[in-house]
Formats: sequence, C-alpha cells, structure tokens
Amino acid sequence: MNKNLIGIPGTDLEVSSICLGTGSLGSTIPPQDAFDLLDEYLALGGNFIDTAKIYADWLPGETSISEKTIGRWMKLRRNRSRVILGTKGAHPELSTMHIGRLSPQEINSDLEASLQNLGTDYIDLYWLHRDDPARPVEEIIETLNTAIRAGKIRYIGCSNWTTARIRQANQYAGQHGLRGFVANQMFWNLAKLNPPGIQDKTIVWMDGEMYAFHRETKMAAVPYSSQAGGWFQKKQQGNNKRIHPAMRELYDSAENEARLQHALQLGALFKLSLTQVVLGYLLSQPFPTIPIVGCQSIAQLRDSMSAWDVRLPEDQVRFLVGEDPFA
Repeated sequence: MNKNLIGIPGTDLEVSSICLGTGSLGSTIPPQDAFDLLDEYLALGGNFIDTAKIYADWLPGETSISEKTIGRWMKLRRNRSRVILGTKGAHPELSTMHIGRLSPQEINSDLEASLQNLGTDYIDLYWLHRDDPARPVEEIIETLNTAIRAGKIRYIGCSNWTTARIRQANQYAGQHGLRGFVANQMFWNLAKLNPPGIQDKTIVWMDGEMYAFHRETKMAAVPYSSQAGGWFQKKQQGNNKRIHPAMRELYDSAENEARLQHALQLGALFKLSLTQVVLGYLLSQPFPTIPIVGCQSIAQLRDSMSAWDVRLPEDQVRFLVGEDPFA
C-alpha cells in the first residue's frame, strides 16, 4: 500500500494525504494552466480533488467553472477512475448568505447540476457546503441517502457544520441504518485564529469541542485554509505588504509569531521546509487529517506535495501549538 494514502474511516476510500483544492481552476487559473496543475497533481501521486458547485461564481464569467473545468479535464484525459472526486453543494445564494438552502429540492438540484458539470455519474464524496440549523437533520440525511441508494453519491461529508449538528445527524443515521457523514471540512491550520476577523459568519472553524469530537470518533478531518493563506511563508520572507489586510486581521498576533518561530526551529531540527512543518502539523493529528491545498502554480503544488509524508512526533506538535491550541 502507498504509505501516502489515508483511509477514510467508514469507507473504502484511500485518498492521498494532500487534497487538491480547485477554487481557482478555470477562472483566475486559465483552463490550460488548470489542466497542467491537475496533471501534475496526479503525476506527484495525488488522487483526491475537492471542488464545489459555487466555486468562482463570485467572479464574472461562466458559472460553476471549477467543476466544469475538472469535468472537461477528466473527459479529455479519460481518467475518472483515477480520481477520488469530492464536490460540495447546498451553499446559500451569494446575495443571501443568511438564508439556508438545504431542502430536498435544493440538495437534489445542486447534486444533479454537479454531476452534469463534472461529466460523471457519481460523486465519491458529496459535501454539504453549509448548514441550515432550522432544517431537521433527519430530512437532510434521508435526502442524501436516497441519492446514495440511486448510485449518485458514494459517501457524504459536511462542511462548516457545528459539532452538535454533526453529532445529531450521525446519531440519526446510526439509529436508522443509514449512511452518516464520514468526513468534516472546517477552517483549520497551524495559526491561532482571531474569530472576529472572519468576515463570512457561516464559516465554522476547528475549536476544542470539535477537536475532541474527532479524537473520540476518528472521523476524518479535511481542513481548508490549511496554510493560513501563506501567512507563515510571507512572514518568514518579511513580505508583510503581500499579506492581505483580511489575513492580518485573522492571524497577526504574538501567539502566531511564536508559532512561526517554533515552526522554523522544528524545520531546522528535522531539515524540513516551513511548508512541510505547517502542513505536517495537520498531518500529525491523532485522527485522519487530509489538508486541502489551493495552489496557484506548479511550483506551489510541488512545494505543498513535498509535505505529504511528514509526520511529527506528538511532543513536537505540542511544541508548535502548546498543550491547548484552542484556549
């Protein structure tokens, strides 16, 4: 078995330990460059691709362009069987982010659109992109399981759901012999987050409660923003001007400056790059953790993929973030 494949508990999915995020494919990354990036990811041993129906819809141009670009690439390369494909649906309309979209009709409409965009008959891992706490989990799980029985979805996951809602959904699934969520996407990286700096209030980040839940259940975590938008690398290079003001609001703190210094010390000790330490922190958790990397170039992709076999000892993980990283 490839040591850089991680099994997602409760499934037969064996995914590469680094997942490729594709939010920019076909938009800010032109189609041919996107194809080259996807080709290189597979050449480097990757197999786990993450996208979403809504990706890049905030920009002018073709809707769902990330999904469509991946679909065109898979059709051209005839490589659908080589890819563990994940996409996300049921995101609120961008103009009304406070209004959930998790009715059976909305879930099924988004799923059908994604299948068409991607040019595939099935999604390996279908994520609900946001939650709607007013919608009963029973209805949501029943809707998704109907799609599973129809062969349109193999497994389901949730993104930006609270720990309490994930528990409720999986408890219902378990009690009724249904498939529950097998993986959770959340905002998480080596940095200590300043929650008031998060502009999108529908985002859910890793906290102490969620971390304890993953330790208890061994549910796979698939964190996005896994490299803190390059905050550590830009700080190391002294490129403060290249750090977007929103990133500074999220991450500029004495605590994160200390974590950067600890990461550099570990890198020197183990002959690891800063990227390898930043991603290695996530890869070294006591439950399956597959960070998503959103690379803009082949060079960035190779840098990120160089981390996929990094595993830090438990004491070094504590050295990076302390005994209680979420305090």
